Amino acid sequence: MVLRTTKQWWGVALDAPDARELARFYQRLLGWQLFDDDPEWATLAPSKDAGYNLAFQTEESYARPVWPAQDGQPQMSMHLDIEVDDLEEAVAHAVEAGAELASYQPQEKVRVMLDPAGHPFCLYL
Repeated sequence: MVLRTTKQWWGVALDAPDARELARFYQRLLGWQLFDDDPEWATLAPSKDAGYNLAFQTEESYARPVWPAQDGQPQMSMHLDIEVDDLEEAVAHAVEAGAELASYQPQEKVRVMLDPAGHPFCLYL
């Protein structure tokens, strides 16, 4: 069996202590439009008909992940990869938007960043 749908809208949802706050961070980072904006759920996409989105869900029991992973600590379950043209410029923009540069950087052409809720995301060439 294959999942069949006529819908062309898919996305990734990230848990956060405050969905609106994290959505607004990614809005600053990516320049996308904010569509749903409720205290419990927020959604961003490049446009209404883009077909994909990033969504954010408020989770009261959210525990900030530790990266790199450490035994007994909350671990990331996924991360976003964002290709950029200029790595140094992209890192500066991400920091200005509210991200932090992770202390551990495993690759030369990749920068691991942490969003305000602690989710790692990678900027890469």
